Amino acid sequence: METMKAMVLGRCAPIETRPLKLKSIQVPQAKKKGDLMIEIEACGVCRSNLHMIEGDWKHLGSPSALPVVPGHEVVGVVRKAGSAGKAKVGDRVGITPLASSCLKCDYCSAGSEHLCESAEITGESVQGGYAEYISVNEQFVTPIPDSIDSEHAAPLFCPGITAYKAVKASEPAAGRSVGIFGVGGVGHFAIQLAKLEGSRVVGISRTKKHLDLAKKLGADNVVTYQESTEQFVKSLKRQEGLLDSAIVFAPSEQAIDAAVQSVKKGGLVVVAVVGNIPNFLAFDEKTIRGTVIGSRQDMADLVGIAGSLKVVIETHPLTEANEVLTRLKKSEVEARAVLVP
Repeated sequence: METMKAMVLGRCAPIETRPLKLKSIQVPQAKKKGDLMIEIEACGVCRSNLHMIEGDWKHLGSPSALPVVPGHEVVGVVRKAGSAGKAKVGDRVGITPLASSCLKCDYCSAGSEHLCESAEITGESVQGGYAEYISVNEQFVTPIPDSIDSEHAAPLFCPGITAYKAVKASEPAAGRSVGIFGVGGVGHFAIQLAKLEGSRVVGISRTKKHLDLAKKLGADNVVTYQESTEQFVKSLKRQEGLLDSAIVFAPSEQAIDAAVQSVKKGGLVVVAVVGNIPNFLAFDEKTIRGTVIGSRQDMADLVGIAGSLKVVIETHPLTEANEVLTRLKKSEVEARAVLVP
């Protein structure tokens, strides 16, 4: 039996207790026709990994079973190919959180397979990328051009696609302003993508480090987030004025509320996190829209423009997953941390 090293979650617990354990487990085998065997070169570390590990999302069915290997933004090299010729041995490919879908339902037929009721989620319902190898169906990988190294490509496959879909949902256009609530792994992509669409971009964060990053990546203005929604909106009005749209990447109900209050009447708020909407006045004619990752076509489109994006990363050995997630919890990661086996 072939074995590999992996960081395995046996039970949900605070990340400070180091719940991920380095173990030697069986290399995942191709179970279905068309499955690939991929040797992992890089896996990004996502805040949703942290929520799953700490048990915040048990009510959402995540993780669906334990033990599990987390990690859902994966880049690696094909070592065993599938049957349809979508990827051959030696190809470098990426995997998003969408590990598979039925490819038959109305959602899949309409090109929205990420909404499929039968979707499998990488690192949650199937084994993920905090490991040396992974198996996935060839229909759900995206080729990566030689111009992007694996460490910088990995974040495209969750924060990148999440930002891409959310920016599109915000209806960006020249002359329209958009506020990005949360300038981190996802937000640093969204700033750049919204600028590519011609929007006026306002970066919003609690920390100077992330506000400075927003400026560096092209934000037209930055505003410091405050816990008091009333005080924050006053500050925003003074420094920028109300926004045409807002996108929320900060995992906070207060941030969602602040975003709703920050847009003009008739404005649009895109919520790309798990959270309730505490206050909503229908008479303001505002639109609130949810979004989650994206389709395979969205992913291919994003990779096609990736050369125009600056991917801000820091790399760490796979064995440091607990420490990296602890830093992420404390907002000490500038943009995206990437684990390398």
